[in-house]
Amino acid sequence: MRPISVKREYAAGKSGRYILKALIAVLFSIVAFKGAQAADAVLRVIIPSGESAPRGWKVKEWKGKADINVVKTHFGNAVHMKSSNTSSAIYSEVDFDIKEFPFLNWRWKVTKLPKGADVRKKKADDQAAQVYVVFPRWPETVNSRLVGYIWDSSAPAGHTFHSTKSKNTRYVVLRSGQAGLGDWFQEKRNVYDDYRALFKEEPPKAGSVSIMIDSDDTDSSAESFIGDIYFSK
Repeated sequence: MRPISVKREYAAGKSGRYILKALIAVLFSIVAFKGAQAADAVLRVIIPSGESAPRGWKVKEWKGKADINVVKTHFGNAVHMKSSNTSSAIYSEVDFDIKEFPFLNWRWKVTKLPKGADVRKKKADDQAAQVYVVFPRWPETVNSRLVGYIWDSSAPAGHTFHSTKSKNTRYVVLRSGQAGLGDWFQEKRNVYDDYRALFKEEPPKAGSVSIMIDSDDTDSSAESFIGDIYFSK
């Protein structure tokens, strides 16, 4: 009878291992599913290293050439921008419905503000840190809509303004003046709600994310860092 008993114990052990493997497989599938859901919950704007601007991003220069490079921070890569009487932007193309991922999240730090700058004045419209979501509308060069979030030198935080230079650009002043210079801040805005409030219409698809620095109108200098950019539900 002993051989039969051993065979049964072996069979029972083998069956137990099969059950254990099956449970592990189910557990991994649940974890993978939740991971996929978590990944689908955000659209991250990648900031890869490059020789100057992030690799794959496009550069737009209106005056001079700002000093733009990618630096490592405690949360990952960020764009470091320095302007000396220049006006430059970089942008990364996207393509999605802002209603599905309405929240724009990012971190920024300003270390130097353009002296005397004020978004309300055309001849002083400079900011150290600007983050835009661009909504293309044909013809794109003259009809695209821009929602911009800025750290202004003078205009009060919490207010919104029309650009003095472009009829299709609207600003939300999130931070203003010297308070918080040198500190990282985490921001989160509902772009869908902001667009509807600023343009009084439903937004088209988002086409790009742009970050900018300028100090040419005030003939001064500015410096900032921006990173950890993503859209969330």
